[in-house]
Amino acid sequence: MAADRLYLDHAATTPMLPQAQAAMVAAMAGWANPSSPHSDGRAARAMLEDARRRIAAALGWDGHVLFTSGASEAIAIALTRAKAARIITSPVEHDAVLRVTRDAERLAVDGDGIVLPPRHPSEGWDPASCGMSDEEKRDPSLRWDDAIFAIQHVNNETGVIQPLADFRRAGLLLFADCAQSAGKLALPDADMIAISAHKFGGPPGIGALLIRDLALVEPSGGQEQGYRAGTENLPAIMAMAAALEARGDWMPVAAALRARLDAGIEAAGGQIVARDAPRLPAIASYRMPGLSARAQLIQFDLAGISVSAGSACSSGSLKTSHVLGAMGWDAAAAGEVVRVSFGPQTSAGDVDRFLATWAAMAERAGR
Repeated sequence: MAADRLYLDHAATTPMLPQAQAAMVAAMAGWANPSSPHSDGRAARAMLEDARRRIAAALGWDGHVLFTSGASEAIAIALTRAKAARIITSPVEHDAVLRVTRDAERLAVDGDGIVLPPRHPSEGWDPASCGMSDEEKRDPSLRWDDAIFAIQHVNNETGVIQPLADFRRAGLLLFADCAQSAGKLALPDADMIAISAHKFGGPPGIGALLIRDLALVEPSGGQEQGYRAGTENLPAIMAMAAALEARGDWMPVAAALRARLDAGIEAAGGQIVARDAPRLPAIASYRMPGLSARAQLIQFDLAGISVSAGSACSSGSLKTSHVLGAMGWDAAAAGEVVRVSFGPQTSAGDVDRFLATWAAMAERAGR
């Protein structure tokens, strides 16, 4: 990355931390197949299991850790092989969830994109809003005993933090997509969790499915206790462990920077997406009325600033955000929104540089 460029797209990927790079290089120097029975293989297996324990400890996780190629694969394993009659999710999930739950029931969301957790009908909740069957409407005891709820912890476009504790209080089986929150916030209480190393300073191509009870999913044979086939990527796993251990709590700093950015955007006539909702300090989306996201991205790029329009997995096509659509935004307004996301090295000077560029663009757009 050129020294004069400003990178504000950490929600897409965060550059590797030096500690992760060092751990990866060291592991490459002495790597053997962890499944081999000879002494080199046994040494690699010991490193692998030590990394598994370190990652669980760094995350405060007391269940199983199954290594995958990233959060997308962890999501696919959890949701396509879950021992459940049905999956209930939301319309604001990441594309990786939507792709494998095309026929799933969808919960409602409010105008901030907050998923509305189901409650017992006796509490005044309309069961029709959760796609309950007619039989379940007649007999609430049948409601969700055979279902897994798949809800993200932090939305990848807006930064909105979902009320996952409400799902647990309702006694529901929960899968949480924590790709954007792991390493930044404490993990939520959930039965299964997906994480991705490149979102918190580790390398791309490695992640994990955290699972409390392996009986929740069907095994497929191969490595990772029979739940994921393929030789384990030990160098990347070691780097992932190092990244988690090296990553300090920079959310308070990010919160101050985001408040500075929010204020500047509003002063320049912009609109904050989900302004009053609980949001991860490192992710925010903003609308610049009168200028399309495509035009904004080009102008920011020419100014040496990297931002995005929604998820990196879909922004190549710059299609209208399904997240904003579910929140009630019309296509024209949603097409004027860009996402800004911080990393641990983002500074107040970076925010001010972005704001100066934004203000100049907004002024030209308003003429």
